[in-house]
Amino acid sequence: MSTDTINQPFSVEKTGSALGVVVEGIDLRQPVNQQQFLQLQKAWNEHHILIFKNQTLTDEQLFNFATYFGDVFHPPADVPVLASDTNGAAPAVVPVSNQAGGYTGSGELTPHIDHQWTPRPSKASFLYALEIPSQGGETSWYNLNQAWETLPAATQEKIASLTLITYNPFLRHGEPVRPRYRDPSNPPKGLFFAHPLVTTHPESGKKILFISRDTEVEIPELSLEEGQQLIEELRAHAFRDSLRYEHYWQVGDVVLWDNRSTAHARTAFPDSEIRNLHRISLAGQRPL
Repeated sequence: MSTDTINQPFSVEKTGSALGVVVEGIDLRQPVNQQQFLQLQKAWNEHHILIFKNQTLTDEQLFNFATYFGDVFHPPADVPVLASDTNGAAPAVVPVSNQAGGYTGSGELTPHIDHQWTPRPSKASFLYALEIPSQGGETSWYNLNQAWETLPAATQEKIASLTLITYNPFLRHGEPVRPRYRDPSNPPKGLFFAHPLVTTHPESGKKILFISRDTEVEIPELSLEEGQQLIEELRAHAFRDSLRYEHYWQVGDVVLWDNRSTAHARTAFPDSEIRNLHRISLAGQRPL
């Protein structure tokens, strides 16, 4: 791909699923001008994930492109996230890999929103595929704006002003069972933060049902029984195939997803094979 490819028009094609577009004709190693960035930003706000194919990047080049969209996410020192060290710091580029020094292993990851338990959840993430197993390891994204829009009006009215506490899953490591809803007899660990259950995307203005599928949560305004029932109803509604795009990775793929409007999941893959991707997450703000 020539060095002036970035200055040529690129195409955007829908995936045919509930979210996502494939961007063709762009070399992420090259600088982006203002007009091109605005085109990408518009497509991203509308479709939630951008898929770039056939890229060949160093970590520095991935970082340079990612930071057109914002600064890198750094967690609070006392709120652990994936790849946090003993001082609470996480690297800018996280190896999502089942190799030594990598994170997340080879098992299934159920639908979740990255850093949802932090005071300022990340805005977005980039994931770049370096090595891919022969089977498994697909990533799915769920459209949480459509999850909101397809709720009955009565449910929308009922939940519009509720808040949600998402408890830090990294503080439950080693426990035999991870609860999906906090029981009052099970005290929370570490710091926790309440965010709106229904958020407003700060750029598109779209309403978002801001939930993960299996992370421990609590709705402070409701009783234990009411909260549990409501959350499970919302999860059953949000994490349906009709609201999902599943990505079958190829080496050289870069996917940018909006962490404010999507949840994502991963299928398991054979531990005997290598899956190696590099992730950069971008700093967010307090959800509105």
